Amino acid sequence: MSNRPIVLGIVGDSAAGKTTLTKGIAQVLGEENVTVICTDDYHRYDRVQRKELGITALHPDCNYLDIMQQHLSLLRTGQPILKPVYSHKTGTFEPPQYIKPDKFVIVEGLLGYSTRGARDSYDVKVYLAPPESLRATWKVKRDTMKRGYTPEQVMGELQKREPDSEAFIRPQRQWSDIVVSFYPPREDAEESNSHLNVRLVLRPTIPHPGFTEIIQSNRADYTSPIRLELDRDMGKPVDVLEIDGHATKEDVIHLERMLCSEIPSLIPFCSTDSNPDLGKLVGTTGEILQSYPLALTQLLISYHMLKAARIV
Repeated sequence: MSNRPIVLGIVGDSAAGKTTLTKGIAQVLGEENVTVICTDDYHRYDRVQRKELGITALHPDCNYLDIMQQHLSLLRTGQPILKPVYSHKTGTFEPPQYIKPDKFVIVEGLLGYSTRGARDSYDVKVYLAPPESLRATWKVKRDTMKRGYTPEQVMGELQKREPDSEAFIRPQRQWSDIVVSFYPPREDAEESNSHLNVRLVLRPTIPHPGFTEIIQSNRADYTSPIRLELDRDMGKPVDVLEIDGHATKEDVIHLERMLCSEIPSLIPFCSTDSNPDLGKLVGTTGEILQSYPLALTQLLISYHMLKAARIV
């Protein structure tokens, strides 16, 4: 393992699924080995001040990006930070926390790739890009259940934030190594939970697994629930791994073993039997659901974290 922490960035718009993805990765790597940082803590203004100023939390001017960048640089070299704390529940700031980084650091938030210095701090960079209609569904669900908003208030906030999403959040996609897009299957456009498909754009900025066996199986069966394709993203050639929401446990075991055979540290987590919390998410009515596309996405990102730890 590396003598310094391995840093993962997970960037995406509000309610894009960052926290759900982060939880599963932390379980794979061992929660005792992971420090999780939310860049929302670097907001410059609280909720009341933002309303008075007419600025959204997505705007760079609403965040202390220089302090965030400095703290990321310190964490990457294993140094502690005194991190600000923003409460989404109250919309106010709480006392700062002393944070000493563990073996792995996961940094999730809105503007994590917005400066060159911040981008240079990550070993692996992920961007979440669900369809906007699905993100809106997730945001309404989360903000009404956990933050006390009405559906009308949430939709109004989404509309108000849209210009800043377009200007400052989505352009960060270009800096990622992996773009994760969960989306509903064609036959069920209303699906928003465990049966979503996932499209993983794998850019050549980091070395991905070979997936040779998937390529060979694709030649024989184009209807496979797990497929590897060639495509272009933002004008550049990429590999795309597609995993359908209807994939069965048997369908995913082969891919799990393929990933884990390269990284022995992953072997204890390569089965949903040995790690039952992998791919778990909360449904619309609070029930716990299992998503195999989510589980495989969490495993793939964990693979890259462990591989980075071996080569640094």
